[in-house]
Amino acid sequence: MSGQPLFHPPIPAHAATWEGIDWEALVDAALRCRERAYAPYSGFRVGAALLAADGRIYSGCNVENRVLGLTLCAERGALSAAVADGRTSFRALAIATTATPPCAPCGQCRDALAEFTCDLPVVSVTAGDHEATKWSRFTLQDLLPEPFDLPQPGPRPRSRGSGKETPRRQR
Repeated sequence: MSGQPLFHPPIPAHAATWEGIDWEALVDAALRCRERAYAPYSGFRVGAALLAADGRIYSGCNVENRVLGLTLCAERGALSAAVADGRTSFRALAIATTATPPCAPCGQCRDALAEFTCDLPVVSVTAGDHEATKWSRFTLQDLLPEPFDLPQPGPRPRSRGSGKETPRRQR
């Protein structure tokens, strides 16, 4: 991405880690996926890119439906793609829209992501055609400080990325 220098707000003190993540590559994946969004009713196109613990990037775009409750958000689309590929441990999420200021995931997406981790670093960008001009960053814990928690019986699922049991919630 080129053009204006990107503004990065301060890093929340409790963030899992912001270092070691290629945010521009993650944002670029979200921007590319946003182009494939299906949004004939709202015109609000969203792309998301979820970075798995093993370094793979899973993208998703919003898919609207005339029955509003059937609409799929970009973030849950990316999460579904990752889980379908056996990934359940994540390092970061990027979201791309044209909204000003950059928007956060909706409540359903926050809860869906919190199923796997509450301390996920999230970057949301406002972008024109192919260039991010405004950035916001926060963690999932900032957005959902008290997620619904239901103890799960039995062993935790294993992530293909690490070979270790994946804790449901990392606080």
